[in-house]
Amino acid sequence: MKIEHLAIWVKDLEAMKRFYCLQFDFKAGERYHNSKRGFSSYFLSGEGGARLELMQQDDIQAGNLLRGKRLGLAHFAISLGSETAVDQLTESFRSAGIKIIGEPRRTGDGYYESVIEDPEGNWVELTV
Repeated sequence: MKIEHLAIWVKDLEAMKRFYCLQFDFKAGERYHNSKRGFSSYFLSGEGGARLELMQQDDIQAGNLLRGKRLGLAHFAISLGSETAVDQLTESFRSAGIKIIGEPRRTGDGYYESVIEDPEGNWVELTV
């Protein structure tokens, strides 16, 4: 069994697509649009078969608690393959003004990771 994809509701579909394609080298499929539901989405594909679905719909609203601190999805992780890659991408994000939630570190359970925040506040863990 494997997770087929992760889906995220977004406010600005085009901006979020640009962010994930530019920063993580995802490739975007064709935009899907259902005018009856006011729904649009993109499937993004990454290295190793990772897939992310970005979805926007007129009647979806944001919650009022900090992401990562409320019930539901806390974060998702993208494996970069090495500690050096985690360090370098974290610094690249910092230089680009992207918020760093957690600096690169070795966790108590042995992972090497940092955590960034995407343009809409989703937490993305960068791991080896």
